[in-house]
Formats: sequence, C-alpha cells, structure tokens
Amino acid sequence: MSNPPRHEPDSPRDLVGIGIGPCNLSLAALADPLAELDAVFYEQRPGFDWHPGLLIEGATIQVPFLADLVTLADPTSPWSFLSFLRSRERLFPFYFAERFHIQRAEYDAYCRWVAQNLPGLSFRHQVDSVRWNPERDVFEVDFAQLDTEGEAEALGRTYTRNIVLGVGTAPHVPDALKPLVDAPGVPVVHAADYLDHRAAVLAAEHVTVVGSGQSGAEVFLDQLRHRPAGRERLHWIGRSEAFAPMEYSKLGLEHFTPDYTRYFHALAEPVRDRLIAAQWQLHKGIDAGTLAAIHDELYRRTLHGGWPDAVLTPGVRVRTAGRIATTQVELHLEHLQQGTRTRLTTGAVVLATGYRERPLDRILAGLDPYMRRDSSERPRIDEEFRLVLDPSVTGSVYVQNAELHTHGVGAPDLGLAAWRSATILNSLTGKNPYPLAERTAFTTFGLQEGLPRVPQARQAVRQLTPLADGR
Repeated sequence: MSNPPRHEPDSPRDLVGIGIGPCNLSLAALADPLAELDAVFYEQRPGFDWHPGLLIEGATIQVPFLADLVTLADPTSPWSFLSFLRSRERLFPFYFAERFHIQRAEYDAYCRWVAQNLPGLSFRHQVDSVRWNPERDVFEVDFAQLDTEGEAEALGRTYTRNIVLGVGTAPHVPDALKPLVDAPGVPVVHAADYLDHRAAVLAAEHVTVVGSGQSGAEVFLDQLRHRPAGRERLHWIGRSEAFAPMEYSKLGLEHFTPDYTRYFHALAEPVRDRLIAAQWQLHKGIDAGTLAAIHDELYRRTLHGGWPDAVLTPGVRVRTAGRIATTQVELHLEHLQQGTRTRLTTGAVVLATGYRERPLDRILAGLDPYMRRDSSERPRIDEEFRLVLDPSVTGSVYVQNAELHTHGVGAPDLGLAAWRSATILNSLTGKNPYPLAERTAFTTFGLQEGLPRVPQARQAVRQLTPLADGR
C-alpha cells in the first residue's frame, strides 16, 4: 500500500474520481500502488454502501468471487477478496465452504473493508460542478463538504488534469407509480429500499411484486418463504414475456469479456442500439438457482393438497395506479400479448423495476460546449472509456458504468470492473502498469481480419478467405 504524495492545495491533481461505488472503488484500489499518481475520490454519502435494501439473507451475487475489485487485473493486489478473508482469518472456512458465488452481504462487507482502509477516499463530499479552465489546462471541480445531517458546511475546489465519473445508477420508478411511492399509507417501495420496509410489506394482507428480473425474483421468494401456507396472497407480474433464466452458458458468458466489449464498441450506432434491446437475457434474466428455489417453495406448499395463493404472470404492464383510501392500491394492468386489461387491488407493492444510469448533464453542464454527442444526444465515449471532447481540452474525462450505449452489456457487470479500471489507468498514465491480455474469449465475434489477435507463442488460427462480391 502506497503513501499518497503530498498535495499542495492549488496544484492540479492527476485524477479526481466522482462517486465511490464498486467501479470507482476498483479504480482507487488499483491506483493505490502507483506512487506517482496523485488521486482523490469524492462521494456524497457518509460511507460505502452497495444496494443495502437488497442484501436479503442468502442472496448471492451473480458473478464469481474472482470478479472482485482487483483480481482480474492484478491477482497479487492487497485489496483482493482473498486478502479480505485473510484479514478476517476466514480463509480456511471459505476454502472448505467451496463457494464460487458469494453472498451479497459478504461482497458488501468486502467493499466496506476496502473503503475503510484505502487512502484517498473522501466521503461526505458532494461534487456540484465540473469546468474546463483553458488558461491553466485543468479541470475545476467544485464540491461541498457535508455535515452529519447531509447539509453543506464548507465549499471547496480541486484542480485536476483528469476526471473519472463513477456515479452509478438510480432506482427507476415507472411514471404510473411515481405518485404513490412517497405518499403515506400503503407501502409502495422500490426494491432498492426493500429491507427497510420488509416488515410492513410482510404485514400487508396482499402483496404485489412488479418486475420480472433478479430483484423481483428475490423479493417474491423472500415474501413467499415468510407467509403462511395457503394464505400467501402474493402476485408477481412483469413486462417480460417470461420469468426467464439469465443466459449463463460458458460461451454465452463470453459477452462479458474485453474481446466482446471491443467488438461491440466498433459496431455502428444503430446496430449497438438494436443489440442492447435484444440482449436483455444476458443481464436482466433471473439466476436459475433462484427460479428453482421459487418452484421448490411453491411445490412444497402443494404436498398436502391445494395450491398456494400465489399468482405469477409475465407479460403484464402497469398502465395506471391509484390509492383506495389509505389502505389499498389499485393497479390497472394490461396483458401485452392478449391485449386484455384488468384491475388488481393490493395492500403493498414492491417495485423491482430496475435502475437507470444517472444523467451526467447536471454535473457536466460546464463541459457541454466541449462534448461530442451521438445521433441520440448521448455522450460519445471512446474505446478507453473517455468522453470524446473538443481537441482544445487536453485533459480526459473517463466514465464507469455510464457506457452501455457504446460498450454493451458488460458496462454494469462487476466482472469487467477491474479490467476497465486497469484500462483507464493504463490510458491515464501512459505507462501500462497493468498489462492486459490480448485475447480473452474463444469466440471470434466478427470477420474483420486480424481480430482477435493470438499471442505469438501459439500457432496462429487460419484466417478465412473473404468471399468475392460479398457472397
């Protein structure tokens, strides 16, 4: 672990990170041994937390433990998950547990351990604006230091040559349900806040879970397990055509490799947009084990005759919704295939409706004149995760988990976090501190000659001969 270089207040830093979620925490951990790099990371929250409302007992992350903050870029890093286990004297218990996929609560505890011990992290610092100063060739980052109540107690400014944005995603609430979420009475909560409201949801006479992805499945299973047999009174609905398993075949997982990310980035914008919509099952499906656990629990409740009072209906959207007095919510539903409509009265609603990238427009308003955008007015992002800016801007703004439209389904995936962080640090330093593999997938995703490259130590793969006239 390096000692951070002494920093003079008005001298520019090499890097300012905005946001401390898993992505920027990964970058900070891999930046730590680079003694020559002067970096600081700001986060408005009082400490690290990772989806605290979804740390349901027994829920696991959907990537192996090797997809920690650092290992896939530097297996020798002191900030690895195995180093965390060693620090807690838990290596042997983990060894005998033989777990490849760890629980969410354990991943959260690991990240907290890194955040509490890693230098250069500044919590309770809210970044308000970013500007380019052409006279000094630096970015100006204005922030407010927050007190324990979340109120600004001091203002500050940092100068930096480079920025990395890792502000993450925000819970998405469908427009039809927004008026109900903050109103008193019947609990209507996003799954991100589920554990805070779990007792109230369990106490409701009837519960509806909206959303057919992993979070919806986990909330439904948790409610099912803790409601009396024969009186479950549960509805689970979602827009997807099925409660579908996530694509988890070995070759299917190669869509989450650097090889596929590079291939995707090189595609034309309309093709990328079509692919993202079509590839939902790669990252929005449900873990097969969770689906099996739901079926097992439902089946167990039929052993003495009868069926559980649980309705599972995919292919359904919520058109509108409203409250009935202060005790119930009425959902107006439409079945997308049948074209039929109905009403559902319920005592609690959990919205497992996913997350959306936080818009960068507010924080980057000062850079808007310099930003280059695509045909849909989204920021253009180059292969090394940099915003494409006017050439007069000599510094770089990197983004993490805000590049789904340019880099594909791997953008939010924890398994690519360390590789992306290493790519950014290699680009930023120009010294290649983290040599990265030239090839990471058995699949060759395109026909362009020379890609992917095969290491020289191996026999080259025979190239296909292009067909004449495009046939």
